[in-house]
Amino acid sequence: MENEYDIIIVGCGPAGMTAAIYAKRAGMKCLILEKLSPGGQIMITPMVENYTGFSKIDGFSLGQKMFEQVKAFGIDVEFCEVHNIELDGKLKKVKTGAKTYVAPVVVLAMGAASRTLGTQEDKKFVGKGLSYCTVCDGAFFKDKKVAIVGGGNTALEDIAYIYNIAKEVVHINRRSEFRADDKNIQEYQKLLKQKNSKIIPKYGYVVEKLCGEKKLESIDIKNLKDGTTENIKLDGLFVAIGRVPQTEILDKELDLDENGYIIVDEHMKTSIDGVYACGDITHKSLRQIATAVGDGSIAGTYASLYVKKIKAEK
Repeated sequence: MENEYDIIIVGCGPAGMTAAIYAKRAGMKCLILEKLSPGGQIMITPMVENYTGFSKIDGFSLGQKMFEQVKAFGIDVEFCEVHNIELDGKLKKVKTGAKTYVAPVVVLAMGAASRTLGTQEDKKFVGKGLSYCTVCDGAFFKDKKVAIVGGGNTALEDIAYIYNIAKEVVHINRRSEFRADDKNIQEYQKLLKQKNSKIIPKYGYVVEKLCGEKKLESIDIKNLKDGTTENIKLDGLFVAIGRVPQTEILDKELDLDENGYIIVDEHMKTSIDGVYACGDITHKSLRQIATAVGDGSIAGTYASLYVKKIKAEK
């Protein structure tokens, strides 16, 4: 069958690409399906300084290097959106808009997407002042007033990135403390303590409403202590409040944790035979490039062993 493979990997981030490389080296006929561009979230990471072998490299370049290795191995890659994955039966089915691919093994490496604010106006203003990627859209807000929501590594990195681009940066965080690495916190505090700092801190606040006609013009923020609201006029809003695992395309529910991440064993096997998962989509304590690559190597190895076992039984 033309669209039949040994292993289908859904997702072309560091985890998915590594799984494919290990599977190919094990003699597997494998396919990667990706709806956007290779590299996943690292493609929008300004700078990577904690991935072994590279003292400093921008995320886009690192993603391209990984993808070049995938192509050098001759691994099939299709850029299309997966609409449904059927996990029942000996042959799993992965359906895109135009084709259905089948394989005895599927590796889920779709990662996690940005968590939205949850306001009624979220969809209305995406691309019209509301963004989830500072690196992608920051240049559009040169010398303008922006706000960044969040208190983790991504939010603090976003502030450092846009600090020299924007005129003012309103920092909105529901807490007074930050869930970020010490280095990112220290860099943030340096910017905050600068004379005439561009950062306007709004700690203990959440975004309650987005306002504007054709584009975002202002936001209403709510004080969590006293319930009062404040309207802030701005040109752009960047949201960095965490991520949500991309499991909505699965036709059958796998064992998930309380936050919706896929539970896997030490071999990256899920609760369904022939289905493996790796990277940010899985239940884990640390989500980094290094851990994604480690997951991918395990998933690719044990998925290949599973395929060999099936073929031997035949």
